[in-house]
Amino acid sequence: MIKYKIIFSGILIFNLFCSSTVFSQKKDKELYNYTQYADPIIGSAGHGHVFVGANVPFGAVQLGPVNIFEGWDWCSGYNYASNTILGFTHTHLSGTGIGDLNDILVLPVSGKTDLTKGTKEDMVNGYGSYFSHENEVVKPGYYSVLLDKYKVKAELTASERVGFHKYTFDDANDFHILVDLADGIGWDRPVKTFIKKVSENKIEGYRYSAGWAADQRIYFAMEFSEPITNMAVYDSTATVKGTAAEGLKIKAILDFKTLKNKQILIKVGISPVSSENASANIKAEIPNWDFEAIVKKADSKWNKELNKIQIKADEKTMKVFYTSLYHTMFAPSIFNDVNGDYLGTDKKVYEKSNFTNYTTFSLWDTYRGLHPLYTITQPEKINDIIKSFLAIYQQQGRLPVWHLMGNETNTMNGNHSIAVIADAYLKGYRDYDVNLAYEAVKKTAMQTREGMDYVQKLEYIPADKLLESVGNALEYAIDDYCIALMAKALNKKEDYEYFTKRANLYKLYFDKETTFMRGKLTNGNWRTPFNPLSSAHRKDDYVEGNAWQYTWLVPHDPYGLIDLFGSEEKFLAKLDSLFLLTDKVEGEDVSPDISGLIGQYAHGNEPNHHIPYLYAFAGQPWKTAKLIREIDDKFYSVKPDGLCGNEDLGQMSAWYILSSMGFYSVNPANGIYVLGSPLVNSAVIHHTKNASFTINAVNNSASNIYIQKAVYNGKPYTKSYITQDMIVKGGELKLYMGNKPSKTWGVKKEDRPQ
Repeated sequence: MIKYKIIFSGILIFNLFCSSTVFSQKKDKELYNYTQYADPIIGSAGHGHVFVGANVPFGAVQLGPVNIFEGWDWCSGYNYASNTILGFTHTHLSGTGIGDLNDILVLPVSGKTDLTKGTKEDMVNGYGSYFSHENEVVKPGYYSVLLDKYKVKAELTASERVGFHKYTFDDANDFHILVDLADGIGWDRPVKTFIKKVSENKIEGYRYSAGWAADQRIYFAMEFSEPITNMAVYDSTATVKGTAAEGLKIKAILDFKTLKNKQILIKVGISPVSSENASANIKAEIPNWDFEAIVKKADSKWNKELNKIQIKADEKTMKVFYTSLYHTMFAPSIFNDVNGDYLGTDKKVYEKSNFTNYTTFSLWDTYRGLHPLYTITQPEKINDIIKSFLAIYQQQGRLPVWHLMGNETNTMNGNHSIAVIADAYLKGYRDYDVNLAYEAVKKTAMQTREGMDYVQKLEYIPADKLLESVGNALEYAIDDYCIALMAKALNKKEDYEYFTKRANLYKLYFDKETTFMRGKLTNGNWRTPFNPLSSAHRKDDYVEGNAWQYTWLVPHDPYGLIDLFGSEEKFLAKLDSLFLLTDKVEGEDVSPDISGLIGQYAHGNEPNHHIPYLYAFAGQPWKTAKLIREIDDKFYSVKPDGLCGNEDLGQMSAWYILSSMGFYSVNPANGIYVLGSPLVNSAVIHHTKNASFTINAVNNSASNIYIQKAVYNGKPYTKSYITQDMIVKGGELKLYMGNKPSKTWGVKKEDRPQ
């Protein structure tokens, strides 16, 4: 803090100060300019896998560059390590561990136009170009880059369902637009593609593909600011007569007579239903050709969302915070047209729905922190998310596990849409068919897939019958706890008792001799040999982890877990060891998701995210505080590799958003948030227009990391947690910070989290 002088001359003239704390400048009277802090490049290198390009919050269109695919770290289509661009595609995933989408590639070309992709080593003989990050500009809602090979400046922006391209050519005499419907990313392959010219300024078509989403269907309409003078169509590299064709790998090269100001603009509407709907989306969302106006509008949409939490913090925290908040709003993504039409999981078209239908649900990741965050920041979207779940339930007979573009991928473990529904219901979000919702969670919990037949009989899942038995069982127990809470609230006593028993089945996997969660064989013996450091990806009893990490996956019952250890002292000693252990993860096929290590704690993988907060349940909240600061220092930065693991559609960022404000949702459905150590000096959460909750961290600094005392609405507050009701009703929580652990705050059993 730079000291400042106060000058008096009869009266106080000014109190000038300069601080490491950043105060944003007001914009549009009410909003602060927070998009200046959101850097889309953060998390694009390493294992972050984030989308880089132009989109708006929760938009169906995510329009951005696609690099030459080089492996797992290119799941989004882009990695900062690359210097190649093959073109610009309209759908992407952000932070996933599997790649898909990257539909409808568009590339501006000057000179020779190739029909096959270039390679990393040779971009001369093939389409695509090298580029330099020095000539790249990325902001929320806007992307631009100079394509070196073609000497073309590409600029992109978007609305919810329309991608808007602006290409400026160095040479206005030899230019073309390549449209490739064959190209996808990594795991994706085309099944059927179609294109046709419908007018001198418009083409349309579709792309059906198989990949992670086994049967993806996307329709498009593409409008050009200049008339098309020639359209050459190909299936792979074979010439097709005419200006309409269906095939496996349809491509087209479009020619134009002249360019005004050496520029051409392209609007690409997409739809899960039809090209006609894609055209209607363009007409509704971007009817004109004012590119700069749409850039400004996209920025405004992002800024409005980012203003839902207004913080004061140092420069680094401001950038990481608002980039994280930005990353939490890529998915779930809109999956219906402006008229309400959408494609169901059953491949039927549902017309004029009365809710916004969403897709891209990475629920194994996001139920832990992202969806609880939404109940704070996105109250207007919660009911539509639940309605989307219920539509999927009616179409496929069970709630979604990991849903993508009208497809159930069945990826990862558990049935965590249950937790999201229960959390929403218990927090008062009930603008949907509640009876149908309860029917859906119960029926989904009574499946027989992935070991649930054993769970229904209140038995453990035998490790010699099913891989990942421990990981499956612990996740099921969390969901069953959530059903029990919902059943209790609905006065369904028998269901409450039954699912409470299922929620306690986690205890069957705890070996009291080794004090680890372990796989148990059909004969009742523990699986041997046993090495708690070992990880064998998709081959052992855990899911992207080992026994050290999975022993703590009981966020719904930390006190029950403490009892299994025999005492708080033994529990704390083991928890300390998790973070202090110097031994490395072992195994020939260690899961790449085990990243961001402190001891054996892996911050790069979501089942670990609640673990630092478990200290509060044993009366040592200061240890949580120390770890939060260490995790922030080690694993969140403003560099391209600023994330230590997959972003996973917002969960890695949601952890940061909540934790930086000073709390986290250990239990995903009981409305309790455990306090830790705020990274921000203050945060104002605007839950609704009429309710704001303020957290002020008094004397907060890099050394003052421990909460000494708390005051809520002017009265002493001794609890080491806050509630959803406190946030929703609004008010002020003051956390007084110091450089030494408090011996009293949060220590008493009556003050610990519920």
